[in-house]
Amino acid sequence: MPPFSSQPLIHGFKERVESITSYADRLYLGTSTGNLHIYALAKSNDGQLEAAFEDCKKGLGRRAIEQLGYIKDVNSLVAKGALSFGVDTSIQYPNEPSDPASNAGQGVPSVVTRLAVGCKRKIVIYTWKDGEAQEVKELNLPHTPRAVVFSTSTTLVLSYTQADHVLLKLPMMSTTEIALPAPPPAQGSTGIGAMGMGAFSGLGGYMTLGLGAKAKPAVYKVSDDGEFVVLKDALSTFFSSEGHINRPGGLEWSGPPDETGESTLSSFVKPYMLSIIPPGSIPLPSSKIPATTTPGAPAAPTTYQTPCIQIASSLSLSTTQIVPYPFSDDPSNQPKPTGPTTSPPSTTSVRVLSASPSAKSPLFVTSTPVDRTAAAAEGTTVWVLTMADWGEQIDELVDAGSYANALTLLDTLDTTALPDKEQRKAHIRGLHAASVFSEGKYMEAIKTFIDLDINPAKVIALYPEAIAGRLSVPRQKWIELYGGKPPKSASSDTDDKPPTAAGSTDGSTANKIAGQLLAAVDAVVPALGEAIPTLSSSKDDDTRSIKSTTGGPSTGSVGPKGRDKTKDDYQRSIENLLVYLGDRRPKFSGALQTFGITPAKAPEMPSLSETSVDELFALPNQPPPSLIPEQLLRYAQIVDTALFKSYLVVRPSLVGSLCRLENWCEVAEVEEVLKERMKFSELIDLYKTKKMHEKALSLLKDLSEDEDDPREKVDPMALYLQRLNVQYLSLIFKWTNWVLELCPERGLQIFTSDEVDFPTKDVATYLAGRDLNLCARYVEYLMEEKHEESALFHNWLAEIYLDLTTAAMNRNDSTAQKEVYGRLLQFLDTSTHYEVDRVFARLPSDRYFEARAILLGRLGKHEAALDIYVNRLNDYSAAENYCKRVYQAEPDPKGVFLILLRIYLRPSSVGGQATSLAQALDLISRHSPRLDSAEALQLLPPLVNASDVRNFLHEALKTPKVDTRIARELWKAREHQVDRKLMLLQSRRVKISDTRICPQCLKRLGNSVIAVHPPRGEVTHYQCREAFVKRNGS
Repeated sequence: MPPFSSQPLIHGFKERVESITSYADRLYLGTSTGNLHIYALAKSNDGQLEAAFEDCKKGLGRRAIEQLGYIKDVNSLVAKGALSFGVDTSIQYPNEPSDPASNAGQGVPSVVTRLAVGCKRKIVIYTWKDGEAQEVKELNLPHTPRAVVFSTSTTLVLSYTQADHVLLKLPMMSTTEIALPAPPPAQGSTGIGAMGMGAFSGLGGYMTLGLGAKAKPAVYKVSDDGEFVVLKDALSTFFSSEGHINRPGGLEWSGPPDETGESTLSSFVKPYMLSIIPPGSIPLPSSKIPATTTPGAPAAPTTYQTPCIQIASSLSLSTTQIVPYPFSDDPSNQPKPTGPTTSPPSTTSVRVLSASPSAKSPLFVTSTPVDRTAAAAEGTTVWVLTMADWGEQIDELVDAGSYANALTLLDTLDTTALPDKEQRKAHIRGLHAASVFSEGKYMEAIKTFIDLDINPAKVIALYPEAIAGRLSVPRQKWIELYGGKPPKSASSDTDDKPPTAAGSTDGSTANKIAGQLLAAVDAVVPALGEAIPTLSSSKDDDTRSIKSTTGGPSTGSVGPKGRDKTKDDYQRSIENLLVYLGDRRPKFSGALQTFGITPAKAPEMPSLSETSVDELFALPNQPPPSLIPEQLLRYAQIVDTALFKSYLVVRPSLVGSLCRLENWCEVAEVEEVLKERMKFSELIDLYKTKKMHEKALSLLKDLSEDEDDPREKVDPMALYLQRLNVQYLSLIFKWTNWVLELCPERGLQIFTSDEVDFPTKDVATYLAGRDLNLCARYVEYLMEEKHEESALFHNWLAEIYLDLTTAAMNRNDSTAQKEVYGRLLQFLDTSTHYEVDRVFARLPSDRYFEARAILLGRLGKHEAALDIYVNRLNDYSAAENYCKRVYQAEPDPKGVFLILLRIYLRPSSVGGQATSLAQALDLISRHSPRLDSAEALQLLPPLVNASDVRNFLHEALKTPKVDTRIARELWKAREHQVDRKLMLLQSRRVKISDTRICPQCLKRLGNSVIAVHPPRGEVTHYQCREAFVKRNGS
């Protein structure tokens, strides 16, 4: 559906219309005689716009009213004659009035309206702030401005002529020249503007009076950021608010608008630019070219023979609609004749194309017969071009596949004009992403998919089955998958195509016409460029999509170079897919973790294959935090499965690491591929990660058939089993049977490795059922390596040894019997954790006497144990060693050695054993310190000579007990001797008389202190004692 529809609004208007504007429900017509006609606008019941004459203001000026405008701030209509003006209304803040958008929140905003009036060689600026008039500014100019347009609220575009334009900055009141680009070459042009050269055809009557006048400059603003357009000849050039060319190349019209005199033949209704193109400039569609059936008849015209309104988008710079005169195909809406004649369309002048200042408003065009008589009879017809609803326009662009144009148009609208703007934008962005994906712009599409949180199933569906599996969708259904209608194919657009080489005798002309038409409609139907062949097109065109891998139709022949490029594009598309999957994967996993769902629980979750493709495509396009767990689970499964398949294609070396990580991959969709690529180790890792151990073990067994060595056969499976968790114990036992059959040693290592702590009791029970030797080795491992002290296992091991010994005896295998029985005796002798009574009860009474002796000793029945060693086994050395061990633990002279001596010398009469005097005497001689001497002597027979026990007696005397008694008696005798000597000495006296003198100093002793000198009893003065001793040498 085209963006504009037309209808006649006023018929038979008898004056020459020079300007039109509308505001609210009023239409204002300015005429060449200076009159202002006012019409009331209203909609009829069928939705058509109707105009009713209301008033006529005659003689407003002496000259024609060539421009009309309305100033809302002061509720005034502006009418200008020979000169021009521009009006701008903006909201400004007190700090920075020049940039309102950047000063939001800085003070109280004001509504500022400016009226710029171009006068003779000067410009006058009128300003109203919140309805109050401000100071008037003027600036002298070198020329008189013939067109005035506000680019921004503080920037004016002044046009003197079609080639002379300047920018006026109001804050500084300074001007800057605008440099127009060089005109395109006249020859060799391939644009539509090179086709029509009849710009002045069909002019006559009073319309020819303007041929001598200068063409009025055409300039108008096209965007809110200050971008404006300058039209010169057939080229519209876009400039920024600073006067720089904004879009190189501009927009080239089909022909130069007929800008004669002061007529306005170009206009702008956001976001469309409109120009009135003269007859013979725009080619007819092929469907409208009549076929020539009569030989020699003149060729039918291939261009429109009436003036046309060409409508182009300011966003895409592409032609969106051609409206030829008469502007309505409905006969009821054709101009109604008011006189005796009716002018044919080819002799009708179309002019005064003017839009109202609102964002979306009707466009008004006048048509007048060129002939003066016909013009006087019929008058002028005022046409109205009404823009279709924004939603309808966007839907039309979307249906045509012009997603980029639709998005650009959406960006120019706000939510007041289109309430569902954001929803539409998201939908169209998805369609556009699918479209550019098909063009090979994979990364651009992937970024959009990520930004929109597109359902991963729909993204992966764009890839072939090698990646998408059952989700893969043929190329021709991609747009439908994303909720759109497939663009019209080239074959369905034949009505809008120009003649091609097949229908023309001049091949170069046909190619030229085709190229010109493609330049005009390329943005509306992007696929048209591939659908229309030209004579210069390459036969081996390289494809830019992965259509060949998705089962879609291929365009053009593909040679070796084409195949290489297709492969490269395929690889590149998957590399870009990895970017998408790498972005989505952590987000889905993180969202699932907030619900306590981790990949470790994947085996417990429903598989992806349980959900139909339609259900997967129906999942919403929402960010992960807003999804429910079931939806997050499906998304995670889809992403991880695609990630696996993508790695298999572009990064096969990384598949193994991915298999070893916890993931949500659907095993059923990748296992066959892994088998085909011989990646068995990766598949086994994936099975293990997914806890599909039965499949992994079965595969390991199948792979082992290629090995000859039993150890190499079972080693991979044994390694796998010994790393399984204990919750799979029954599975471990099941597959260990096969390992034990081929290599028992390796089978035992499954349970003795340190990787997993298996339940020892269960393992021992299992091994006991398979092989007692393996069970014994396992229990020995527990005791040696794990320091197992449980009585259960110690009892178990003793019983196993006993059973193995009995089994070896029964089969007369003396070597095995001796080896196992030795292990039993060593175990019974060294272990302290088994239950002695339990083991002793298992022993037969007529065998295994060594074991019985050890157990009796453990029970404290030393006499019975020693009796077995002496009388049953005749092993005196073993009996003596037994006594040594017991005596070391219990050093009692009346203990175990005395019991052994008693057994030697006083044997039991029941068994009829003889005395063992020699062994008894040997025992006495070597272990006398450990025997009670008195008890031992009493046990000796009476006829034993003292010489036989001489050493025993010597040793008996050297015993600590005897030695202590002797030392005690000697010290006692010594004490008595000293006491007697002391008493003797104490009984001796010396007599001191008055006449006794000191033998040293020869003085009388008297009552002085004296010293008595032994041994003869000399008496000296105390002070003379030393001298006396020294003299006598004692």
